[in-house]
Amino acid sequence: MEIELDKAKLYFEIQGNPDNPPLVLWHGAGCTLRMWDLVIEELKNFYFTIAFDVRGAGNSINNDLNEEAYSFERYSEDLNSILAFLNLDQVHIWSMAWGTRAAIAYSSLNPTKILSAAFSDASIEGADVNAQRLGLKDALVKQEELGIERFNLPAGWNIHANKDSAARSLSAAAKFDLHEAFNQIDFPFMIMTGDHDPNLSSSKDMVSSSSTGELKVLENVGHGSVLQRPDLTSKNFLEWHKRILGA
Repeated sequence: MEIELDKAKLYFEIQGNPDNPPLVLWHGAGCTLRMWDLVIEELKNFYFTIAFDVRGAGNSINNDLNEEAYSFERYSEDLNSILAFLNLDQVHIWSMAWGTRAAIAYSSLNPTKILSAAFSDASIEGADVNAQRLGLKDALVKQEELGIERFNLPAGWNIHANKDSAARSLSAAAKFDLHEAFNQIDFPFMIMTGDHDPNLSSSKDMVSSSSTGELKVLENVGHGSVLQRPDLTSKNFLEWHKRILGA
């Protein structure tokens, strides 16, 4: 589905019964909404899922050349436009990596809209991309040793209509005070990070400073957990969410 905004076109997909709890899926850096394809098949049985490409990434087009167009404030306004189109006032969120930074920013800007959140591969510190790659490599070796079959990446998970715009879309994280935003969170959340992901250190600090969050450490998993282990991440998400919803 698409909606037209001033100087932008937003692409999103919905699945599941609209009467089910609404779940927004926020993609990671360099990804598109296709990164969720391997978990949506199960999620749509329990949720009304809303996966979207942020402005400038995937199939969402940005024609606004101002730097303000590439900001968490603008992405938050964009998501609100999608939710308004769908007549949704409150949602649950599941995000990954860079998308978790975006989701934390969104929650601080729209505190009444979030019912709960699962933050995968979470960090509000500077990203160490090299350490993330090395950790992922080690995790994949460990998985192979344990006989864990590797999942194929979803088709189109990193295909963008405009590569330059997609790269610029990532600049939003450096412009936002994520520490202050995270300190405002007062809804139930889970941080789910692999033991081979360097973000785990920040994930632990985030949970220890909060009264509403909990930590799930995924064994033998590196950065990019949803793409790497869609089976394990969806299992843990569903178990946690069923518990907090009292279902």
